[in-house]
Amino acid sequence: MQIGNVTTPFGRRPMSLALVKGQVKAAEIKSGKTADKWKIFRDVSEAKSVLGLGDRAITVLDALLTFYPHIELAEGQSLVVFPSNAQLSVRAHGIAGTTLRRHLAALVDAGLIHRHDSPNGKRYAHRTKSGEIEKAFGFSLAPLLARVEEFAQLAQQVAEERRVFKRAKEALSICRRDVRKLITAAIDEGADGDWEAIEAMYVALRARLPRAPNRVETEAVLEEMTMLRDEIVNILEMQINSQKTDGNDVQNGCHIQNSKPESIHELEPRSEKEQGERLAQEPQPTKPEPVTDRKKSFPLGMVLRACPQIADFGPGGAISHWRDLMGAAVVVRSMLGVSPSAYQEACEVMGPENAAIAIACILERAGHIKSAGGYLRDLTRRAARDEFGLGPMLMALMRANAGEARKLA
Repeated sequence: MQIGNVTTPFGRRPMSLALVKGQVKAAEIKSGKTADKWKIFRDVSEAKSVLGLGDRAITVLDALLTFYPHIELAEGQSLVVFPSNAQLSVRAHGIAGTTLRRHLAALVDAGLIHRHDSPNGKRYAHRTKSGEIEKAFGFSLAPLLARVEEFAQLAQQVAEERRVFKRAKEALSICRRDVRKLITAAIDEGADGDWEAIEAMYVALRARLPRAPNRVETEAVLEEMTMLRDEIVNILEMQINSQKTDGNDVQNGCHIQNSKPESIHELEPRSEKEQGERLAQEPQPTKPEPVTDRKKSFPLGMVLRACPQIADFGPGGAISHWRDLMGAAVVVRSMLGVSPSAYQEACEVMGPENAAIAIACILERAGHIKSAGGYLRDLTRRAARDEFGLGPMLMALMRANAGEARKLA
């Protein structure tokens, strides 16, 4: 430790080990090191939020730098400036004395400047006969030179954070517009779907966004809003493809009964014999190829709102991550009597996240399903043919849960 470079403040100002550490670091500047003081100032201004500084503190730092006569801060030169509070106040745009002292203390606490106080606390300099500064008492700018690389890195991080945040806000604005207009178009043109429930989800997502959100909050809502938009597009695409298929069949002179999706009782095989007959009648696909769109999972928050019972089987009775949900699904699969092979096939076709969602949905409706394993296999076969999506099932469960909540209220 370089004891000769450590000084303590005048009067009742406290000393701390952090100040000692900062002074020692400032004394270890490499020989011949220089840096543009205004480049350092711009980096500090960019990183002020990370350094815990406000605009007024930056204004005071600007004023201090104007009292250093050279553009370059250089090792070997006196880096102490010694303006009076009155002079500082003038260059800091008339800042009041008490405010000035508070922000000077903030700059010291942030490690940007150090106090080199005189015996009586006044700021002044001793000069040689030639007029050069021999010893000065005031504020040392050495920490700025010592930490120049750190300030540059912090400025780059803040700029990148701002860029990412701006992109996230732009993407969220576009996604919100897409969802709003797609829902309106679907309702206006009479497209099939529970658009009231979808719109409620959209409103709930918007309500989760604070008035002044940060990047993490914005990206979280963006992720769920994007998945909601994808589900809406998927519903509309399925209807468009269905209309195209019906139109082609009419042109070819064919008539195919295209009824609405079956109820839960109609979907599941009612006995092992019936299941065998249905399997024999249906063309059995070979190893189903994973479909990229089919493997898109839904927001975890949406899944837990639609299927709250699955949380009881998570670690500590709660689910915080997708891995918790998939672990709980394995436990529930065994409890419902779903065979490992049926669940494995669902994972291969739907993806592990969506297979876990399917198990959570089955758990919610377990009292209405006679064979959970048969039901899951049926969903898997339909998903392999792109005839099934989890979105409508989740929305129906969310609507049912909301209805129950209103009854209890």
